[in-house]
Amino acid sequence: MTDVTPLARSTTPAEFAAPEAVLTLTGMTVAYAAAPAIEDVTARFAKGAMTAIIGPNGAGKSTLLKATLGLLPTVSGKVEAFGLPLARALPRIAYVPQRASVDWDFPARVLDVVLMGLYRQTGALGRIGKAETARATECLSRVGMEAFADRQIGALSGGQQQRVFLARALAQGADLYLLDEPFAGVDAATESAIITVLKSLRDEGRSIIAVHHDLATVPAYFDRVLLLNRRLVAEGTVATTFRQALVAQTYGAALPGTIPA
Repeated sequence: MTDVTPLARSTTPAEFAAPEAVLTLTGMTVAYAAAPAIEDVTARFAKGAMTAIIGPNGAGKSTLLKATLGLLPTVSGKVEAFGLPLARALPRIAYVPQRASVDWDFPARVLDVVLMGLYRQTGALGRIGKAETARATECLSRVGMEAFADRQIGALSGGQQQRVFLARALAQGADLYLLDEPFAGVDAATESAIITVLKSLRDEGRSIIAVHHDLATVPAYFDRVLLLNRRLVAEGTVATTFRQALVAQTYGAALPGTIPA
């Protein structure tokens, strides 16, 4: 797979350089009953970049993330992260699911939810001491939620809940973050807070992969895009791949807006 779209345009040698991959999918197919949700997807996600997975409803974006993590069975395919089989790489991966998929009635304080991100280090029944509590509090502070540590998670607004789940992911100290629609249903302040944290993680050398719907914010938020409609359409930098022809191919129609030609 090249790092440049097939559109006719001048390019520099740097645009052709294949970036180091943090995550590689090879021949991934997932089916619900007899209907394929994604078909034969082979893709490389760049290390140290923010990548948006973009496509229409029903394109298999969330399915791709879940199958990558082993949360859904695959018909075929292989997943490697950091050059390792998925099972060996999982401790270095954090996942933030769609907010709608979480049972928010579960009785837990905000601090307790963030501490769940430390279970790989402490064990589910491990002792939570001052060091663990301090780390969880630091993660809440990073997303602007430290004042809500003792609140019940179900009592928060949707945007606040999303910040808490991001704090839980931060507590894991992961190198790769997979987020499923992190900006869905949140207010502008929360969206700004989340993107600021994600960009700071990228600047620290971490890798971010997020399912994203708002095409207008792609150039400002992301470095790279993967265009998906059950099959891979294209993957590359925003400058070379987020183009009208490829986006129209992905969505099956030309879209209004300011997508570059």
